[in-house]
Parts: sequence; C-alpha cells; structure tokens
Amino acid sequence: MISNELQYGEQLLAEIGASIVTLDLQGYITGWNAGAEQLFGYSAPEALGRHILMLYADENEDDADLFNTVMRQGRGEMEVTRRKKNGEVFWASIYFALARDSEGRPSRMVGFLRDITDRMQAEEKARLYTRIFDSANDAIIVTDPENRIISANPAYCRITGFCNEEAVGQVPGFLCEEGPDPEQARQIVATLSATGHWEGELWSKRKDGEAFPAWGIISAVRNETGKVIHNFCVFSDLTERKNAEAQIHRLAYYDQLTSLPNRALLFSLLEQALAESRRHGKKGALLCFNVAGFKHINDSFGHRAADRLLIELAQRLRDVLREADVVARSSADEFFIGIFDIRHREDAAIVARRLLDALSRPFFIKKQEVLLSSHVGAAVFPGDGRDAETLINKSAVALYRARESGQDFLFYSAEMNRRSLARVMLDTELRYALERNEFLLHYQPQYHQQTGRIVGAEALVRWKHPRRGLVPPSEFIPFAEETGLILLIGEWIAQEVIRQVGEWNRQGLSLPRLSLNLSAKQFRPGLVERLQALCEQHGVRTEQLELEVTETLLMHGDAQTTDLIHALSEAGFALALDDFGSGYSNLAYLHRFPFDTLKIDRSFVSGLPGNNSNAALVRAILGIAESLGIEPIAEGVETAEEAHFLLQHGCPRYQGFLFSRPLPLDGFVSLLDAQP
Repeated sequence: MISNELQYGEQLLAEIGASIVTLDLQGYITGWNAGAEQLFGYSAPEALGRHILMLYADENEDDADLFNTVMRQGRGEMEVTRRKKNGEVFWASIYFALARDSEGRPSRMVGFLRDITDRMQAEEKARLYTRIFDSANDAIIVTDPENRIISANPAYCRITGFCNEEAVGQVPGFLCEEGPDPEQARQIVATLSATGHWEGELWSKRKDGEAFPAWGIISAVRNETGKVIHNFCVFSDLTERKNAEAQIHRLAYYDQLTSLPNRALLFSLLEQALAESRRHGKKGALLCFNVAGFKHINDSFGHRAADRLLIELAQRLRDVLREADVVARSSADEFFIGIFDIRHREDAAIVARRLLDALSRPFFIKKQEVLLSSHVGAAVFPGDGRDAETLINKSAVALYRARESGQDFLFYSAEMNRRSLARVMLDTELRYALERNEFLLHYQPQYHQQTGRIVGAEALVRWKHPRRGLVPPSEFIPFAEETGLILLIGEWIAQEVIRQVGEWNRQGLSLPRLSLNLSAKQFRPGLVERLQALCEQHGVRTEQLELEVTETLLMHGDAQTTDLIHALSEAGFALALDDFGSGYSNLAYLHRFPFDTLKIDRSFVSGLPGNNSNAALVRAILGIAESLGIEPIAEGVETAEEAHFLLQHGCPRYQGFLFSRPLPLDGFVSLLDAQP
C-alpha cells in the first residue's frame, strides 16, 4: 500500500508543470519532474541518482544552512544561482519542504524551483537607477504632467536649497511663469508640448530667491498609449562656470590692477572704431601716454604704494574723458586713450592737454607729495593709419619722440617712423652680431708717469659691422642697455676678457690688471659665481681683473646690488668707480663701497691746468681719494700739460690719447713687449 502511494506521488510530481525536485536526506536526486527537465535541460534518467551539486553554478557554493533549516523547521527558502545543462547560469528561488514517513521520521526533501532571473535583473536595474539618481552631481527631478515635482534627488536639493519635502509639489523655477525668466518658461513648456523634448541654457532660482544659470535637458515620459505621464529633467548649475568664464574674460581683456581695458581689448575696440570710421567717414585719434620715472616711484615707495598711485591715476584719466572714449593700460606705466569721434586733428591735442593737466596735480604717497612728469604721443585716423596695429605703433613712436625731445605732447610724423625703424634694425643687427661673432675688443693702456710703464689696461668693445666698418660703443651700448641686449654683450665681453688674460698668463705676458665695464643690468644673482667660474676655467686670478661700475648703478641700486659689490670685492676682484664727478657724485659711495680705484672723468681733465674750475674739482677729487686710500686714475688725457698737472697733484696714472689710443689685440701686445 505504501509503495503504491509513493509511486502515485512521484507520478503526480512528474506531471506537475512546476519545476520540482525531490532529494534523499544525503542530497541525491530521487525525483525529477517535467518542469525540472524543462528548466535545467537534463532528462530524468540524466538527473536521477546524481547529487544536487550537479546543478550548482559555483562548486564552492554551500547550501548546508538551507538543509539544516529544512531539517530543523521542516521547510526553508533561498535565492541562489544555478547552472543549466548548456552551461547557462540563472537565478532561482528554491523552496524545500521536509517529507516524513508514516512514523513521522524525515524521509526526503521536496524542492520547488522558479527562474527569477528577470526579477533579479529588474531589481538590480532599479537599484542602479536609484544609486544614479541619489549620487548624481547634476540635479534630477521628475514632475507630473502639470510640471509639479514628484521626486527630486539630493543634488537638486543641494543646488536649490530646497529639501525634498519642500520641493515636492512645487513647479521648478525654470518652468514657472513667476520664475526668473517667464518668457523662457513659456517657450520651454510650449516646446515640450509640441515635441516632448527641450535642451538648452535656462535660468532657475534657489530657495533664497537668487537666480542662477543652468544647462538642462527635459523629456516627456509617455505610457503605452502615448499619453504624457511624467516629465524628466536633468540640469547642472552653471554658476561656477559662468563666474570662471567672466574671470577669464577679465584676465584676458582687463588690467587686474586698474580694471581698465588691456591692450588686447583696446585692439578690438580700435578695430571696431576704424570700421565705423570707414563706413561713416569719421575721424578719431589714439593717444599713447606714459609716466616718466615710474620705476623710481616703485623703488622709493614700494610696489603697493606705486599700485595705489596707478589706481588714482587711472581714475583721473577716466574723469577727464567722455564716456564714449576708451582708456586702456598697456604696461606698467603706459596707457592708450582712444578718442573715436573728433572733428579736427587739434581736438586730440585738447584732450591730451586735459590729461596732462589732470596729472600735473600732486599725488600723495605715504603723506608725501609726488609730482609726475608725463608725455603723450598721438596718431590720427584715418590719416596716420587705417588699422589698429599701425595706429598703436605710430602713437607709441610719437610718445617716444616726445619723451626724447623733452616735450609733453607730439603728433606722429614720418620722421618719427624712420627713427623707430632704425631702432628696430639696430636691435636685429645687434642680435645677429652676437651670433656672427662681429664683436671684438680693443685695449687702452693705463700709463704710470713715474715708472714709465704700462700698469694696466681697459678692455673696450667694438662692433665690426659688415657694411659700416668699426662701430664705436657710444653708437650701440646705450641702445643695448635700453633693450636688455647688454646682458648678452656683457657676458661675451666677460668671457673674452678673462679668456685673453688666461692666454697672456700662459704666454708669460706681464700685465698687472685688465679692466672691464659692468652694466647695471648685470648685477643680478649669480654674477660673482659666474665670473669666478670663468677665472677658474681659464687659469686667471681674480685680482688680475678690475671691474668698473658707474655712479648710476650706485644711485639706483638696491640692497641686492650692494651685497653683490661687496661679494665681488671679497672674491678678490678689484673695483673701480668709473666717471667720478660726471653724475650726482656722493661721497657716501666712496665710504660705503670697497673701491680700489677712482677714475676721474675726462670732462674734468680737459683743459688742465688752464680751466680753473676743472683744476679745482680735480684737486678736490684727488684729495678725497688720498684721504680714503683709493688710487686715482685720470681718463681722456690728451696733452702733456694735463698729464703734468695730474702728476703734480698726486695722480701719476692715466689713460688717454697722449699715451695711446685703444688698440687691437696685436697692437696692444706689441706695445707691451716693447716697453722697458
């Protein structure tokens, strides 16, 4: 009877469409219905008698907890992964019930299995969407068909300041006609109704009422009948980007100190004005304006005080100009003023006079009165030029000409342009001169009257121009100083002088000391180390070199310059103060700095002893040098009378045409060899 019931039960399980598996208490398959066969792909003969492990997706998977629960409680349920005969892995929901025999003892387990892969994937997708919704940096909202918010993510709350409870039920600002841009809201709603999609830049508002820019995408969500049931919107706050763009624009087109347009914006505005001039036959002018000696204000009062002066200066310029005029800052002390509508050329001069008058009033820096000297150059269009670059260049040329001639205002002229082109050509030729090795040194001997010997020499640079021949330094050194090329030329001179002294040392040629001139621009960190390295490289003792500096360096030098001068002396280099008396001679220089030699300027030597004022000055200089223990030497001695006067008053050393002009290398060496 019992055997018949079991057979009947197994037959019943086999015919049920659900996936049903029976196991003995050791986990071996004893029942396998058609539903299981359809789910797993194994036929009953293939499955029966095999262990349930054959169906596991992972060999390390352990269902012991499930079986223990079934044995203890009579049933258990679990969601697991299983593997079909074809290798496909799927999610299954398993429910096991414990079957007992007639005496109540456990006899087998009956398992019901369902494929829940679709449900698990849907749940995973839902979890993914939720994570995206909650963690997105962009604001995401879902509205009903009437545009009322039914869900908002944390980013929306962070951006707008509304909490979720406050946001739900509201119409977002960019869809509300009471929002920051009602017309735009109407356009968005109309586009959504017509196409179901809108994308673009929009304006919304925060909880505190602040309007902010955003980039948004809005799409309608429809049901299976095509009816709109929701609107889905994603937008990002553009406030920081807009601020960054505005800052970039300010940096690109405005001077950060004065808030005036810079050269780039001036160029653009000037091109627009010129286009307007061509269309309507208007005249205009561009003024180039600068503050003379602004560097000295920086040096004397510091950068902050100088910056405050520039800010006040910019305000004064604005105050005397019309609203339509443009004032732009081009560099530290250079400004351009665009007057884009004038009747006569003289109108530019009237404006220039206004500017100069405004800046002639005193400025006050740290309670000290400061008066500025200014210059203005003007170019008038269309006569002086029809494009922005030409007018900018010509007004700058006019400014430089005004500054050179000591006038406060000048119009551009063709002669100014020729001078400017000559300067450009000189700059180019000087750079090529370095590359082509066109520089050479001449040497002017320094003579001692009492011993009759050469006691030193000064190295003087010459430029062997391919067309003009030998060019003296007076024609190119001032320009090189102005443009900064003196750094390259000075480096070449230092290398060549030290190399030559090293060569003479190896040849056994006796020259106590060779002098070279240092530019003020060379006094920068690394100077001492560079000269020492060159001396070491060429086998030259530092005391064999004398470095000549001018009073100008001492007048305008700072603490760094002072430290470098002392460092040069400590390194063993001899120091000479050149052209003493020609500038604002200050005895403090001689006291503060470790000079070995004082060079008397040629302008005081000329005409001795007949020129009484020169004679008095030379006697005074020699007296100062003697009292301070500094050895004097006179420059530019051309007559025996001048030499005799100097010898009588304690200056036996001199250099000048009386003994020798500056000589090329071979001539100087011959002179050295010929001396007694």
